[in-house]
Amino acid sequence: MSSKLKKDLKLLDVFCIASGAMISSGLFILPGVASGKVGPALFLSYIIASFFALPALLSKAELATAMPKAGGDYFFITRSMGAGVGTIGGSASWFSLSLKSAFALVGMGAYAALVMNVPIKAMAIGFCVFFTGINILGVREAGRFQRVLVLGLILALILYIVRGFPAVDINRFVPFAPYGEASIFATAGFIFISYGGLTKIASLAEEVKHPGRNIPLGMILSIIAVGVLYALVVFVTTGLVDPGMLKNSLTPISDGATASMGKFGNIVMSVAALLAFISTANAGIMAASRYPIAMSRDKILPDFFNKIHEKFKTPHISIIFTSIFMVIAIIFLNLEMLVKVASTFLILLYVFVNLSVVIMRESKIQNYRPRFRAPLYPWLQIAGVISGILLLFTMGVETYAITCIFIACGFTWYMIYVRPKVSREFALIHVIQRITASEITTRYLETELKGIIRERDNIIEDRFDHLIKECTILDLQKHYTMDEFFRETARVLAGEFAAEEDALYNLLKKREAESNTVIRPGLAIPHIIVKGEDKFRILLARCKHGITFPGASNDVHIVFVLAGTRDERNFHLRALAAIAEIAQDEDFDKKWLNAKNKHELRDIILLAERKRWKKK
Repeated sequence: MSSKLKKDLKLLDVFCIASGAMISSGLFILPGVASGKVGPALFLSYIIASFFALPALLSKAELATAMPKAGGDYFFITRSMGAGVGTIGGSASWFSLSLKSAFALVGMGAYAALVMNVPIKAMAIGFCVFFTGINILGVREAGRFQRVLVLGLILALILYIVRGFPAVDINRFVPFAPYGEASIFATAGFIFISYGGLTKIASLAEEVKHPGRNIPLGMILSIIAVGVLYALVVFVTTGLVDPGMLKNSLTPISDGATASMGKFGNIVMSVAALLAFISTANAGIMAASRYPIAMSRDKILPDFFNKIHEKFKTPHISIIFTSIFMVIAIIFLNLEMLVKVASTFLILLYVFVNLSVVIMRESKIQNYRPRFRAPLYPWLQIAGVISGILLLFTMGVETYAITCIFIACGFTWYMIYVRPKVSREFALIHVIQRITASEITTRYLETELKGIIRERDNIIEDRFDHLIKECTILDLQKHYTMDEFFRETARVLAGEFAAEEDALYNLLKKREAESNTVIRPGLAIPHIIVKGEDKFRILLARCKHGITFPGASNDVHIVFVLAGTRDERNFHLRALAAIAEIAQDEDFDKKWLNAKNKHELRDIILLAERKRWKKK
């Protein structure tokens, strides 16, 4: 079976999946539970939590555009901090998202009871099976379904805000923070799971069209829309519902709708809540099921999780496994502890994600090339780490104990199953190498990132790429005159063309005498015609100390030498056009001079943005 996933998700799908994974129990159930911890200031806790989520959002958007692979934060954490931390991070991601989705399905029961007489857990399990089938059929079908759900949900919430705002009783906001100002921040940590779905689109990044644009834009639009909705809906609900009733309610939004719109409002918001829970469960299964497939690819989980359905091209084994876990969670769910543990895992993962950006950037790995770069680096990431740690301190001893047990189990799995089988290079090793000035890395991570870029940018190798992969690269370590450089070049080409070294040297000299091949400061492209048929070679050269070409005002540091037979004239022109397009990049010279070795020089050309010619 193939393990390649289809790219079927567009910008609207990204927005709807991220929004749908957020707007559910965090809005339709938690305001009741959380109001008893903070009072009328609850809407501020939601706003604060959204700001705490912002650094991780921007960091994950950067990582997802650099490495759009299934598994999202697991993949980023593993490539930045290694398989040990990745095992724990990936398991925690899958665990928290699966539980959040199970929580949504159980929450459906509380609202469903207002509309129809159906057993809560039976309905939850039935919907879980239904969404499992949808996700196995295909991500496009699941994405379309998500659009309808989320757009309908947003319209219902806007109706609730518009109709409820005039009926808000300001007296219900006094006293504003009866449990003290610290409770506002503590509750922000408690309800942090409400923003847990925001960055889960990153786990589907491999299936997003134009990920460099659609992932960051979709995520940013999502947090703006959902953050505003959260704050307004919670504010209106607090002003509509009696505080004593609110803190004991599992259907706070429907209670608020009853107060402002009567029975009609109750029914509308109960249906909206069902849409929210359905969208979260659907998006949750879709995103959570991508973690086992990514971990299986890395040999952290058994190989069968990596199987892709032959017809539907979806990870059916991983989807079924995730759904079974959700059914178990539905049966044994403990509401408040679930929320605390899931929020703790989420905060911990957000800390890891911010650290991952710092490590990837400081590693100076050339093939780390995000399409979107988080602003205010590194202060944004530092703020994200510090705020995450501060939130963790508000979660309580019991939650810490459960989290530590989970981490211990993940580490045990790593030591027993993963470590004997997996030896993976990660970016932190490159950081250590920079600090110690010692050679302790291989090119495994660089090569993997190169493959990801090729897939992300849909780079299909043409003949020019094949020649670059095979060509000789000269990395010259002293100053050269033009004659000295041509002598060195002729020596290399003589072996490749089985020609006389002196003859090639004379051709290079003659071509230079006809017209200067320095096409701009720092760059020269000598090109010659040799005897024979069907022959073409490229030679790349870097000379940091410079090559002096007569007539050039500056020394040359970058040289492309083209040599081919007369019948290759058309390709010769195409190669010149490709080089000209590559060299137009404003950062090209800087990348070329800063490359650490010949492998990086070659990758600069192979991964460059340019027109590629299809084979006829």
